[in-house]
Amino acid sequence: MKKSNFVSLCVMLFGILLSVGAYAQETKASPAATATGKIGEATVTVNYSSPGVKGRTIWGELVPYGEVWRAGANEATTVMFDKDVLVEGEALPAGTYSFYAIPGEKEWTVIFNKVTKQWGTEYDESQDALRVQVTPRESAQMNERLKYEVKDDELVLGWENLEVPISVQAQ
Repeated sequence: MKKSNFVSLCVMLFGILLSVGAYAQETKASPAATATGKIGEATVTVNYSSPGVKGRTIWGELVPYGEVWRAGANEATTVMFDKDVLVEGEALPAGTYSFYAIPGEKEWTVIFNKVTKQWGTEYDESQDALRVQVTPRESAQMNERLKYEVKDDELVLGWENLEVPISVQAQ
């Protein structure tokens, strides 16, 4: 009888451990996300961590204006193009890039950096492949979580009350 109680206790503890692990994965503060799509003949894939607004003011406060931001959370956001593209009219070879931004109230600088597989705060300007200027716009809806979308001719970062469209064309 003692053996059966011990086995029951072990099974119960194992079940609790599994449920705690599943719960921890579901409640990550900034869960991993992927956006993928086609722009012309080019496939574009964005891998990022998606922080939430959580009642905070994002632009100009949590994410300061005029400073390099990892454009996500945790590891650096990456953008992969399987074909050469034009970003805001500037050539960018096919490849995978870390993606950063310097937000501003009226204009942003978006940055494609050659160093990937790094923590988001380990930015090295000397490794920039391309920097372009873009104009943010008001979002049609509130976005609680940071998200990226690949549309017909643009890559769009959206969070809180703002969207940042980046023109992309396949070469």
